[in-house]
Amino acid sequence: MFILTKFADLVQISPDDFRKQSHVAIEDNINAKYANKVVQKIGLCICLWDLLWASEGLIGNGDGMVNVNVEFRMVVFRPFKTEVIVARITDQSPQGIFLATDFFDDIFVPWTELPEGSEFEPAENLWVWKEDDQVMYFDNNEMVRFRVIAEEWHDQTPTKPGEAAALAAAAAGEAPAEQPVPANYKPPYQIIGSMNGPGLGCCLWWE
Repeated sequence: MFILTKFADLVQISPDDFRKQSHVAIEDNINAKYANKVVQKIGLCICLWDLLWASEGLIGNGDGMVNVNVEFRMVVFRPFKTEVIVARITDQSPQGIFLATDFFDDIFVPWTELPEGSEFEPAENLWVWKEDDQVMYFDNNEMVRFRVIAEEWHDQTPTKPGEAAALAAAAAGEAPAEQPVPANYKPPYQIIGSMNGPGLGCCLWWE
């Protein structure tokens, strides 16, 4: 689920951070730039693991910023295919079920990957699994187990003026009051899961 990934980048340290020790200022700036951000084809960066190397700082002209080339490792969330994860149901639709962990919200289980015999109840806006004479519900906020079957990456480059702020806010889990999230918004990184198999689905079913 979590991996260590090596990065190389240029970090800029502002004069306000000169009071800090050099390694602390560098680590703070790396976390500010990468933590809780999705890097395409890499995953969701959680936090800095360690600083491997840093160059001498060079002061830029005009702004007083110190430029430092660094190499470091980040803790990255990127589950492997077939991995089984526990998450919580957040929403449901005829297309499938949306899940989230404590730190990652973009997990989707399409209706084709629900247990055979599952049906959507429009009146209740939830899915039910009918097995023989039993009816079991996928209730919102229930903990479930699912298997990772695929991942999707979406380019977040804005296509129209004003979309940049809306997309950035959506990726952070909120939307500006005057700039709603575009209707065609897709998360930068989405996990596709399956709950069709023994031991998968609501955890209460298997206790």
